[in-house]
Amino acid sequence: MDKSKMSTILGALSILPVIVSGTVFFALRGPNADAYLIINIFGVLSIIGIILAVFSIFMSISTRLIRKLLFGLVGLSANIFVLFLAFLLLLAMGISEA
Repeated sequence: MDKSKMSTILGALSILPVIVSGTVFFALRGPNADAYLIINIFGVLSIIGIILAVFSIFMSISTRLIRKLLFGLVGLSANIFVLFLAFLLLLAMGISEA
């Protein structure tokens, strides 16, 4: 498989954890939701998405296709945002326990 096609596939796969995180959030919300489970799911999925996005960016840079770089950059920024939200949720849970 050539690097251009692989870069597109990895870029699209890097956006998928963001969609799954949003779905998990809406599926597990409520007053009896286990917040630490949600934080762990967000963290693991966003780290997987960040790794896929970085691989996508490296492959698109090596093929010199700037438009393919967009998938990786969108995936990277969205996954960093989800990881930041997981950090804020963990911080809020820590403050509420004190």
